[in-house]
Amino acid sequence: MKKVNVVVVGATGAVGQEILNILDERSFPINNLKLCATSRSAGTEIEFRGQKYVVEETTPDSFTDMDIALFAGGKASLEFGPAAVERGCVVIDNSSNYRMDPEVPLVVPEVNPEDVTWHKGIIANPNCSTIIMVVALKPIHDAAGIKRVVVSTYQAVSGAGKEGIEELTEQVKAVLDGREYPPKKFAHQIAFNLIPHIDVFQDMDYTKEEWKMVKETRKIMHDNNIQVTATTVRVPVYRSHSESINIETERKLTAARAREILAQAPGVIVQDDVANNVYPMPLFTSHRDEVFVGRIREDNTIDNGLNLWVVGDQIRKGAATNAVQIAELLLKYDCLMEKK
Repeated sequence: MKKVNVVVVGATGAVGQEILNILDERSFPINNLKLCATSRSAGTEIEFRGQKYVVEETTPDSFTDMDIALFAGGKASLEFGPAAVERGCVVIDNSSNYRMDPEVPLVVPEVNPEDVTWHKGIIANPNCSTIIMVVALKPIHDAAGIKRVVVSTYQAVSGAGKEGIEELTEQVKAVLDGREYPPKKFAHQIAFNLIPHIDVFQDMDYTKEEWKMVKETRKIMHDNNIQVTATTVRVPVYRSHSESINIETERKLTAARAREILAQAPGVIVQDDVANNVYPMPLFTSHRDEVFVGRIREDNTIDNGLNLWVVGDQIRKGAATNAVQIAELLLKYDCLMEKK
């Protein structure tokens, strides 16, 4: 692959740091690298491939002569995304700002890689829970057609950022010491608790996180007929989201056949040996790029039904790794923007 100029926006945050790790791990071909963040983080030094880089404050000129901009999330892409595109830089955005824009591809490389070819300067990275789910759904959909999905998520506190991790840690200490630690980041105590509430409540009393899974799944899978209903839950786990997924297919698919199909699917690792208590768990899927699937079994209440237990690292595959894979696709399909 030819070497390209890359700028990482939000380089000092958790996702930005993971993006840098993955760029290095995957030997992404970088000619010039620029690291940007808010004025508060400007001046921070970060080492990458043996070289120290000083983080700059993000401005429209940060994207001059750059080929790919990896935005780690937040509002930055709304403010600076158009400026990047104007300068001939392709934006890969981890926020929700552009996901449902019909002019913007929403891409999971194992599912709809070809969608990168019709970008108009911005490509959106889906919600972390959606990414993890559709990697497991795509091979099932291809084999038997998916009519309906019922998903319940069990989402780690790191999905809420550094503050979520700190709150769980400090609350656990406080509870064990018999002290009070009022919730700040979450609506209720997260230590030794589950909170069926992620993001704000919207239509029909579903949360924004739940609607993301509904709408994004249809867009990524190119099928508005797939019915999806979701319940998203925050759990006292540091890293890796888990999902219980019930699927109704158009054609019969046995558990054994589903297991075979998933074992051959890109980006999927099947861990399904219940006789020996083998199934995916956050403890062992953290810091991995694959989506792990287990507890594969037929739903005995309907003719064409399956149950899956799916786990994936939401910071890597659910955010940073997926973004870097999209950047790799831009080079594979040779669809960077022409400089003006």
